[in-house]
Amino acid sequence: MLESLTTLDWILASSAAFILGISKSGLKGIAITSVLLLALVFGSKASTGIIMPLLIAGDIFAVCYYRRFVVKSHLFKLLPWMLLGVVIGVFVGKDIPEVLFKKLMIWIILISLGIIFWRDYKKIKTIPKSRTFAGSMGLTAGFTTMIGNLAGAFTNMYFLAMQLPKNNFIGTAAWLFFIINWFKLPFHVFTWKTITLETLKINLYLVIFEILGLVIGAFLLKKINDKFYRI
Repeated sequence: MLESLTTLDWILASSAAFILGISKSGLKGIAITSVLLLALVFGSKASTGIIMPLLIAGDIFAVCYYRRFVVKSHLFKLLPWMLLGVVIGVFVGKDIPEVLFKKLMIWIILISLGIIFWRDYKKIKTIPKSRTFAGSMGLTAGFTTMIGNLAGAFTNMYFLAMQLPKNNFIGTAAWLFFIINWFKLPFHVFTWKTITLETLKINLYLVIFEILGLVIGAFLLKKINDKFYRI
C-alpha cells in the first residue's frame, strides 16, 4: 500500500490528518473533511481503518486537555445507544461491496448536513427533554461512526440542542468518542480487517500532521467565545 501512494495521495492524506487534529482539539464540524479526503486516497471502507488510530490519538489528547469539563449525565444518555449502533454498523458494513459502502457514506453525509441546515433554518432553540431524542441520536451516531466515522454531525446536534457551554461540549464529546473508538478498534482489526501492520505504518507518518493540527487547534479555540463556537 505504501509503495502505491503518489505525492498527491500523501498531500491529501497529510491534510486530512492535520484537519483531524484541529477537529480533535475541539473545533467540531470539520472532521467530515478528513473522512472525505482519506476515502478519496484509500477507498471508502479501507479509509475507516486508516483513520481509526488517528482518531484514538486525538481522543487521548482531548480527554487529557478537557478532562475537567465532562458532563456525565449527557455522556451516559448517549453511550449505551452508540455502542448498540456500532454493533449494528459492524454487521451491516462487514460484507457489503465497496461501491455500496461508498454510497452509504455519501447518504449519511447528505442526511446529516440536511438535518443541521433544517435545524438552523427552523431556528430551533428548545432543549429536547424526551429520551427518544437521546436514543435516536445515539443509535444513529453509533451506526454512522462505524460506517465511515461520520457520527460528528449527530453528536454535535445533540450537544448543541442541550445548549452545553463550549468546554463542556468538547469535554463530553471527547470522553464519548474516546470510549466508542476503543470499542470499535477490535472490530476493525478482527472483523473488517481494515487495520493491519501496513496501515499502521501509514499512521506513523500521518500522526505528525495530526499533532500539528492539535496544537494549532487548541491555540485557536482559546480565541473563540461560546456564541461564535456554536455558529
